[in-house]
Amino acid sequence: MLSFISIFNIVIFILFTAFYSYQFYYVLVGLFRNGKVLEAGRNHPYAVVIAARNESAVITHLIKSIQKQKYPSSLVDIYVVADNCTDNTAEVARAAGATVFERFNRQYVGKGYALDYAFKLIMNSSKKYDGYFVFDADNLLDENYITEMNKVFDNGYKIVTSYRNSKNYDTNWLSAGYSLWFLREAKYLNNSRMILNTSCAISGTGFMVSDEIIRKNNGWKHHLLTEDIEFSVDNVIHGEIIGYCGAAVLYDEQPYLFEQSWHQRLRWAKGFYQVFGKYGKELFKSIFTKRSFSCYDMFVTICPALFLSLLSVGINLIFLTIGLINIEIYPEIIQETSGAIIMSGVNSYSVLFAIGFITTVTEWKKINSTTLKKIKYMFTFPLFIFTYIPISIVALYKRIEWKPITHSIVKSIEEVRQ
Repeated sequence: MLSFISIFNIVIFILFTAFYSYQFYYVLVGLFRNGKVLEAGRNHPYAVVIAARNESAVITHLIKSIQKQKYPSSLVDIYVVADNCTDNTAEVARAAGATVFERFNRQYVGKGYALDYAFKLIMNSSKKYDGYFVFDADNLLDENYITEMNKVFDNGYKIVTSYRNSKNYDTNWLSAGYSLWFLREAKYLNNSRMILNTSCAISGTGFMVSDEIIRKNNGWKHHLLTEDIEFSVDNVIHGEIIGYCGAAVLYDEQPYLFEQSWHQRLRWAKGFYQVFGKYGKELFKSIFTKRSFSCYDMFVTICPALFLSLLSVGINLIFLTIGLINIEIYPEIIQETSGAIIMSGVNSYSVLFAIGFITTVTEWKKINSTTLKKIKYMFTFPLFIFTYIPISIVALYKRIEWKPITHSIVKSIEEVRQ
């Protein structure tokens, strides 16, 4: 029995290492190789599309940050979808200078449906654009955002994502946990993917998509709970290489209340299960038929690997219980299984701390917080990730519906960059 437990734990370790070791290589690439330097041959016309539900408190600052772009204003139009709003978001957005579409549909609820509504109206209008930027109402843009994104788009990338920073990193350990995860995703996933000429992935907000793709899809056809990762996976399967622009900096608000964070990440966890269920088989097949590393990367990203860890801990707990009940017969099982459980926790914390440490150190100047908080939140980052364990379990069986996140951090781009 003891040898079985040892072999089982070794097999789980080998599987994890085999699946995810390439991401350690990504870290090395991000640390020691420079990103691509691209230039644009021309400035393209763009539409900015913002899906907003009861966002009157924050949407003006986003619109102003778009209007302050160092990019020809004649080539940028701003559209806001006031989606099922019960406040004055529509009036506030119009007053700020945006074209507003009001949508009221309680049956089809969610950002994906709001985007689809806007895209179809724009495509049927007399206005013509080469691409569309997609933002959330709480976002803020660096003044060079569109200029830098245009450089990547002009070099042939039909989908481009950007550097995602936060406007409330230092609110508490939750907002810092989100922020570090997104900074790591930008610097040590998408940046490394871009350098290595493999596909990046869209993460929530702050991306651009070509008119060609929107028309091919007849609008926005992705309506699972995580429409961003669904959009990424679908396009990677069809051979698109999603680009990344590290010089285009976006700031967004992170949840800082645990209840709010729980509901948001519950939706994310359920959405990943949905994407895996809908695209997992085709994505796995494409790894071999198309010899696509991008498909492998996306497959590993959406694969519910957490359950390998839970399986490992569960099996060890079962044998630990057997050992405690039959302590005179199997005394060695207690030492073996308890040691494996403790080491699993220590190793997980150590790896996550290392990720948070590297990200904090390399992105130090871009994090708007005090030195003390930057150091403190490196240690709480693994705890933030650990809270995904109960969230992922609950998401397996609970019915989840899309719900808006209330945004209350009202800051201008100038205040965020102080």
